[in-house]
Amino acid sequence: MRDSAGTVIFRPTLCHTFSMKKMPDPPPDSARPATISQRLADEIERHIHEGAYRVGDKLPSLRELAQLHQYAKNTVVAAFEILVSRGLVEPRRGSGYYVVGKPAARRGEEAESLGRAMDIVWLMREQLKSEPGTLAVGDGFPPVEWLADVRLDKYHQKVVRTGVGGLFRYGSRFGYAPLREHLVRKLGDFGIAVEPRQIVLTHGANEAMDIVIRYFVPPGGTVLVDDPGYYPLFGKLKLAGARMLGVPRLADGPDLDMLDRLLSAERPRLFFTQSLAHNPTGSDLSQAKAFRVLQLAQKHDVLIVENDPLADFKPVGSSRLSSLDQLERTIYIGSFSKSFSAALRVGFIACGAALASDLADLKSLIHINSSEYAERTVDVILSAGHYQRHLNRLRTRLGDATAQAAQLLQSFGAEVFAKTPQSLYLWAAFPGIDDSLTLAEDLLQQKVMMAPGRIFGVDSALVSRWSRFNVGAVLDPRFEQALAEIAKRRNLGS
Repeated sequence: MRDSAGTVIFRPTLCHTFSMKKMPDPPPDSARPATISQRLADEIERHIHEGAYRVGDKLPSLRELAQLHQYAKNTVVAAFEILVSRGLVEPRRGSGYYVVGKPAARRGEEAESLGRAMDIVWLMREQLKSEPGTLAVGDGFPPVEWLADVRLDKYHQKVVRTGVGGLFRYGSRFGYAPLREHLVRKLGDFGIAVEPRQIVLTHGANEAMDIVIRYFVPPGGTVLVDDPGYYPLFGKLKLAGARMLGVPRLADGPDLDMLDRLLSAERPRLFFTQSLAHNPTGSDLSQAKAFRVLQLAQKHDVLIVENDPLADFKPVGSSRLSSLDQLERTIYIGSFSKSFSAALRVGFIACGAALASDLADLKSLIHINSSEYAERTVDVILSAGHYQRHLNRLRTRLGDATAQAAQLLQSFGAEVFAKTPQSLYLWAAFPGIDDSLTLAEDLLQQKVMMAPGRIFGVDSALVSRWSRFNVGAVLDPRFEQALAEIAKRRNLGS
């Protein structure tokens, strides 16, 4: 029987099975007893194969199954995640889990996914190397001296005074409540109206992306990403076995024609993008293009995951998809790694309340909880009057450094991809150099480490003339000296 929306509300063939308190025992010759979650997943899979649930049917909710079997909710979450990993079901935002069928599995698929992800891990490892005396001109973080005035050492006693008892417990699955209250006000300044129940705290933006991928992306699922874009995200998607398609990034945002074609032809569930201070191009999304992106999202029923790690470096009134959309078709991811400290590992997801509850459950299943000590530290920093002064200094420094770095690169004949008043990154290409990897090799001889463009491509094997430059590092005299040395042998400069 189905309701007016087509949802399965009763199936006689499942009535007896789902009213049992326990799933049937595994076969006696089973080498290892299955967990309750595995047995529940196996039973649902059997009913799918037998036709009790057909493609497009909605499964009973997490809460319904948990109450029916007297299972913990996390047990049912784990069972559904197993079904997602098998390609049988997919989660739909604020609605539940739906049967999508069983794709043909390739031999060795898990090993291949891991291998593809490990290519990205190698790139990350190379970028994170810190050789003595080497200038990392492609670094992803602001110079240490820009953040040193945060003075993390002076906050410990204040953190302890916020409630020492709570530091010995896991805390709320959503994360530390006072920090979520702070984030409500912070997002409100960006024009994003939220309630605390719409915010889930995470171990940084990377864990936030990982949770979203686990929730929405089944093996073989199609996902759109910026190209060039954030290569650790590419690694996560490859590890999940996702089919990843790149949307070319232009100086004012995504290529709308290509985005429209991909959305029409591929029907992806998600589009991961970075509106402001884009990594690696440094470009900002224009307001006109932001409206058009949201129109396409509505037309093609796609969710947009907006990552905003450099929010504190940009004016609060900058064009964000989430502020225009108010989290109807957007999921907003933020972090404090760039403006406070990467060591704190505090990030967050802002989305609809129903989805936030599901993501908080998934976070609990994967990591139990995020670090309340780190969250309390960030909350104390946000409460201090010093915080706004720190942000003002950061924005002033960034604006000055962006202008000076662009001028220096252009003095050597470089083409700067996007003209922006403030961005941690500049995307630039030098004349006569078709593959920036060759320039990176030359600079490495001068103890200057670049970030060549192919690292950031969806297909990292493709040659790129572009490179990412950190504006703070570009101003180090060693970089200009190294470029001047190379300019004697190459066609650099005017």
